[in-house]
Amino acid sequence: MSTFANAMTGPPWLHARIVAGEVVLLDGGTGTELERRGVPMNKRAWCGDAILGHAETLREIHEDYIRAGAEVIITNTFATARHTLEPIGHGDDVERANRLAVEVAREARDRVAGHDVAVAGSMSDFMVDKDDPEWTRDSRLRATYREQAEILAQAGVDLLAMEMMQKPEVAVPAIEAALDTGLPVWVGCSCRRIAGRERLGLFDFPGTDFRELLDAVIDLPVGVFGIMHSEVPDIAEGVDMVRERWAGPMAVYPESGYFTMPNWHFVDTISPDDLVIEATIWQERGVHLIGGCCGIGPEHIKALKSALA
Repeated sequence: MSTFANAMTGPPWLHARIVAGEVVLLDGGTGTELERRGVPMNKRAWCGDAILGHAETLREIHEDYIRAGAEVIITNTFATARHTLEPIGHGDDVERANRLAVEVAREARDRVAGHDVAVAGSMSDFMVDKDDPEWTRDSRLRATYREQAEILAQAGVDLLAMEMMQKPEVAVPAIEAALDTGLPVWVGCSCRRIAGRERLGLFDFPGTDFRELLDAVIDLPVGVFGIMHSEVPDIAEGVDMVRERWAGPMAVYPESGYFTMPNWHFVDTISPDDLVIEATIWQERGVHLIGGCCGIGPEHIKALKSALA
């Protein structure tokens, strides 16, 4: 098991609470909430270019999550790295999109927060074409992730959240680029149970054993590990597999519904009350940072706030 070296997990107030084992509430989905509020999704890059024309709606979403009780809000930069924006003709907008997303999140915090709120800069494995050698070779991956990490850090995020980490050959350079900024780094791994298979696989690559990802990244000096962008029924097993290897703080950030590019389908999404029930199970497994991603909205965070905090 990797020994938690007490790496910083966020700004001092947040780090103190995490180390003390207190419950910390994260926000819910941002891209899916933009869609639910009428923002069109890009056919190739999902919510990647949404910030360029819908900053006001994004700010309202962040504000609603803060009012619901979120203590960490995540920027809408999940799909704003160069390897996502350049293929759709927005290569010249990479810096503007990332900086604007951070500015909007910080503005929302300044406008409505009555409690401490950290802004986490999102970086992910999302690519327009995961098989394009132009973007998947190691040197290119490191360059594009380094660019985004540096922009987010300079724009003023409090930490970097590595979302939907899956294949080690992408996850490792992405995480290392984030660590190079000197900011606290959280890693969210994504897993999925496939019928007939004995073990969890990766979310988008179910034939690859989830253990391969964990073994590749678990010794990197990050502050928080967790299960993000994974379906609710698979969370507990994923948490147990992380806990076998990691003694530090853990986060859970589940999704609910399903995705067919470029739209999220709010079908059979978990109710706020049922999410609370699941969250208590995750707490029993040592998880204290809890929120949601795709399909999870402010009403879910409000319910978690009432029940857990």
